[in-house]
Amino acid sequence: MAKSSARDNIKLASVDDLFTTEESRAEQQREKVMDIPLSEISDFPNHPFKVKADEAMLEMADSVKQYGVLIPGLVRPKADGGYEMVAGHRRKKASELVGKETMPCIVREMDDDAATIIMVDNNLQRESILPSEKAFAYKMKLEAMNRQGQRTDLTSVQLEQKLKGTSSREILAKQSGESDPQIFRYIRLTELISPILEMVDEKQIAFNPAVELSYLAEKEQQELYETMRSEECTPSLAQAQRMKKLSQDGRLNMDVIFSILTEEKPNQKEKFNIRRERIDRFFPSNFTEKQKEDLIVQLLESWYKKRQREQER
Repeated sequence: MAKSSARDNIKLASVDDLFTTEESRAEQQREKVMDIPLSEISDFPNHPFKVKADEAMLEMADSVKQYGVLIPGLVRPKADGGYEMVAGHRRKKASELVGKETMPCIVREMDDDAATIIMVDNNLQRESILPSEKAFAYKMKLEAMNRQGQRTDLTSVQLEQKLKGTSSREILAKQSGESDPQIFRYIRLTELISPILEMVDEKQIAFNPAVELSYLAEKEQQELYETMRSEECTPSLAQAQRMKKLSQDGRLNMDVIFSILTEEKPNQKEKFNIRRERIDRFFPSNFTEKQKEDLIVQLLESWYKKRQREQER
């Protein structure tokens, strides 16, 4: 009777278990590419990289229309259902533009910090990155790396290096090819108000003056922006440094900003100004200052060549 009971408790392997190889079991656990409805994929929260329907995007859309998405995106499951895009926002946008309903994606479980680091690293490989994109991307990745370094449930390179006295910012600098101080300067740009940061992206304000302006209070930045618009000028590095010092001393106001911006700079050439309201109506609303300038120069060149031909007759 005892032998029968012991025999009943023995769990026999199934036929599938007996004939399943280690390789096939590993294959079952391997990540697979799935076609996921675009409607079920949400963007990464506070995604710092702009996804625009520009010329490069239209070229990608043409490729997706002709060949499909060749490189799968990377998503992670959401607790309330659906998926969150980690890498592949531009591919998703291109798919939407050409009317695709699904997109091939790799589904991977990962925590917020791991997802943030992968998202930033994937996008920093692009050829053209705006200062604002780098600024918020570096900030998000650094915060994620700091949190990883503080966790005791991880055995990670970041944690190991942090314990050896290497800061997360030094690690980020090494990974990105930027210097440690440059990483700090980029992250400072996140303190700028949106209109001024857009001027940095459009190269109307140089990088180094922009970093100095980031130390101004929000109200001071707003007053600075209004003055720059009305006077059609931007501060030099020396002027930005003076405004930073005056702000720290509590002596910066709109009158002071005006006097600094309108003073004659050393070796300043006489400028030819056209009032903005006289020409803005001739341009599409989405034109940048650079596009306006290029078009004006192009039209002047055409007029000059025509005038030369008339004089030669």
